[in-house]
Amino acid sequence: MECGRRRPTLRLLQTADQMCGARGKLVAAHEYLKPEKFLSYAEDYVKYESEAISLSFYQPLHIPGLLQTEETVRALLNAYLPPLDDETIEERATGRRERQVLLDKRTTAFSFVIGEAALRNPVGGPEVHRRQLLRLVEAGKARNVTIQALRFVGAGPGVDGPFVLLETAEHELLVYEEGQETGRLYADADKVSAIVQRHAMILRQALGPDESARFISKLAEEL
Repeated sequence: MECGRRRPTLRLLQTADQMCGARGKLVAAHEYLKPEKFLSYAEDYVKYESEAISLSFYQPLHIPGLLQTEETVRALLNAYLPPLDDETIEERATGRRERQVLLDKRTTAFSFVIGEAALRNPVGGPEVHRRQLLRLVEAGKARNVTIQALRFVGAGPGVDGPFVLLETAEHELLVYEEGQETGRLYADADKVSAIVQRHAMILRQALGPDESARFISKLAEEL
């Protein structure tokens, strides 16, 4: 704890505060030692996400966070490596719920293209995944939300990984890409243009919204 590799518990701070006669100064540190709701490299993206007028997600391997059920969120957090402590899991689950409120902003357009691998992977088990798929079908009924499934199509821009294409209130286009241990938000015109072209092709290859809803419903029925 002295080296900053572990966070002290509130109980330890209370005991240390009493033994050292710190008069509450050590206990006061607990507020600043809480785990972050979001990974440090995603903080800038989360800020822009909350203010965007349109968001286009492509996710080949996971259900996008804004659409995850509580059960899916916790299944993913519990499977994280290195293992997360209970407090971090609670904070990140809370952060995910708070982000999902954005879907209620009817003036913000949301587009989700989800890969078939993500739709077939039973995160949390068959019943949990069935409820997750039904959640997708329900979310896609909102007038500002479009959900499309990308079937296995072989070679194409969809194999190059996930991204989010974001439009700000000033109509600036930004791209967010995330990997295993890093994420980056950028506005470089050439790089953004490349993602716009890839996104356009992915949309052409994906099933339409109605056909996607039928496909996702069929997958749920099979579980």
